[in-house]
Amino acid sequence: MPAALLIPAGLGLLFLVLPLAGLLIRAPWTTLPERLTEPGALTALRLSVQTATLATALCLLLGVPLAWVLARVEFPGRRLVRALVTVPLVLPPVVGGVALLLVFGRRGLLGGWLDSTFGVTLPFTTTGVVLAEAFVAMPFLVIAVEGALRAADHRFEEAAATLGASRWTTFTHVTLPLVAPGLAAGAVLCWARALGEFGATITFAGNYPGRTQTMPLAVYLALETDLESAIVLSLVLLVVSVGILVALRDRWMTTA
Repeated sequence: MPAALLIPAGLGLLFLVLPLAGLLIRAPWTTLPERLTEPGALTALRLSVQTATLATALCLLLGVPLAWVLARVEFPGRRLVRALVTVPLVLPPVVGGVALLLVFGRRGLLGGWLDSTFGVTLPFTTTGVVLAEAFVAMPFLVIAVEGALRAADHRFEEAAATLGASRWTTFTHVTLPLVAPGLAAGAVLCWARALGEFGATITFAGNYPGRTQTMPLAVYLALETDLESAIVLSLVLLVVSVGILVALRDRWMTTA
């Protein structure tokens, strides 16, 4: 490597690592167990895990068929649909929250009908948290599963069809097992993104303890009143993030 590249490379590494090191250095290790077991922290953690899991389940229910259509079905406008699917990846989360309000709010495109017909109100509820997290996380799942479907060997599916298997049987017994690693990786990324969602959640669901206050929102609130509590909550999210990277190391990383 040219020596001229070593200095900016080192600075880039420090830029990424130092903030994380700052969390570890400033963490209140002596009071960490007590702070982690505080009612507010446990409630936010439990709500975060529950909503992220439900959001991932919703993404699996809707995202896997969408990925299959994008990977296997030729239709006009497929590139446009793929681009629309990836919009939440680059859209500011707060804008996503506003968009959800305009659709599912009481005066939204669908929210008014849901409220008047079924008495269902989505904004500022736990269900609203799940929808906000699913909105920003689903592209991770769709992209991963679509890539796995494109890379899968079609000959196994063709052989199953030749043996008389229906399309549904082929999909459930051949296609899904073939793309299982990609599906698992996409689901893990989806769950992690949902767990860390902030902007869309606070805009669409608010910040109500016990109902919509997830871990990122609890960090934001604690930062204004108790810095050490904010650091502890941030450490929990950091540990989860590192755990995700370790779980996916064989998929993302190669060794020299």
